[in-house]
Amino acid sequence: MSFAELGLSEELVLAVRDAGYTVPTPIQVQAIPLVLKGADLFAGAQTGTGKTAGFALPILERLRHTPERARAPRALILAPTRELAAQIDASFKVYGKYLKLTSTAVFGGVGINPQIDLLRRGVDIVVATPGRLLDLCGQRMIDLTRIETVVLDEADRMLDMGFIHDITRILALLPKKRQSLLFSATFSDEIRQLAAKFLDHPESIEVARRNSTVEIIEQVAHPVDRERKRELLVHLIEKHNWFQILVFTRTKHGANRLAEQLQKSGIPALAIHGNKSQGARTRALGEFKSASLRVLVATDIAARGIDISELPVVVNFELPQVAEDYIHRIGRTGRAGAGGNAVALVCIDEKGLLADIERLTKTQIPLEIVPGFEPDPRIKAEPLQKQRGAAPRPRQGTPRPQAARAGGKEARSNATRTNAEPARLAPAPKPLHGDKTDKASPRPKPGSAPRRFGHR
Repeated sequence: MSFAELGLSEELVLAVRDAGYTVPTPIQVQAIPLVLKGADLFAGAQTGTGKTAGFALPILERLRHTPERARAPRALILAPTRELAAQIDASFKVYGKYLKLTSTAVFGGVGINPQIDLLRRGVDIVVATPGRLLDLCGQRMIDLTRIETVVLDEADRMLDMGFIHDITRILALLPKKRQSLLFSATFSDEIRQLAAKFLDHPESIEVARRNSTVEIIEQVAHPVDRERKRELLVHLIEKHNWFQILVFTRTKHGANRLAEQLQKSGIPALAIHGNKSQGARTRALGEFKSASLRVLVATDIAARGIDISELPVVVNFELPQVAEDYIHRIGRTGRAGAGGNAVALVCIDEKGLLADIERLTKTQIPLEIVPGFEPDPRIKAEPLQKQRGAAPRPRQGTPRPQAARAGGKEARSNATRTNAEPARLAPAPKPLHGDKTDKASPRPKPGSAPRRFGHR
């Protein structure tokens, strides 16, 4: 099936072709016709499935056919982070370059006055983080009464970050008669409750199995002593001649320290996280996307919006304390149908975290001890919260805490997510397949070595 067959105009099809894509992804095939006919939509789609185009293209198509009544926005997209908001806005600009429609992104962490100036000139589409949007509404700098379509993107992440009250306040400012779209990577009870409140008799689609991991990603976990992780990472980088490696840590402090250690080992590396200035983050992301930077060390939230086709390797230097984040992390590789590798360096303290991930994904991740880095069986596990820079691990089944918004800044999680800070956009990503796909990875072949953590 082609994009033209989905009911898109020649201008949109041409823009998509200019971006290098001719065949729509499954989420686009299902979502575009439903959005075009004006239906509310409840969609389960992990990033990597091309979901941004799944709502952006039909929104642009609908807006081009409706008369322009005023220079107030007619479509609103809510996103959890600055970086994702800027990425979505960049996609709207790519797809709508042959249309007389305008879009802008508004988010915190940067000056509000330039955003106000853009809104005063008039835009058709606004992509926003909840906190900054409410700031603008409070100053009466944006009119939401003409919104025809509203999208909640990555709704599960917005709930995790404590945006539920802000979302409720924003929805109350919108026209009651509107089209509403909700995209979420998971269908938790909280998400279903939000959908029931937010949507009106929605169509429902799901294009990837819940909490799945990418089948084409080769996953492996290397048991290693906690104090030898950095040494093992350097060894793997040099042995496999890896370039453009995305490495995840749990904390900002850990990201800084690892980047400095890699630099001392002769490996070009930079860290990005919420404490970095916008200029530093933009430079680091730009260098990484251009492949001039070998290693980018990132925290979970800071890495959102990194959208690179054929990213070869993702390394979990530290396992996330929330198992779902492992799915999001490794989905940064194996995108757009390309293969990829996900490597985890796992110390004895993280044995429980690894078990949580395997239980969630219903996948047994192969354990491979790297010769020369055999774990010392005399080392005992330590609670993660006692390690410098680590946050306490939440108990299974307990709700994640929500953070209150203060002073107009974006909400931040104060426990399970220590880096709930968005980032500004680096150079524009490949739009249509620029998200992560989550599917189950293969189990080890029968007859493989028994799984004994930390031993041969």
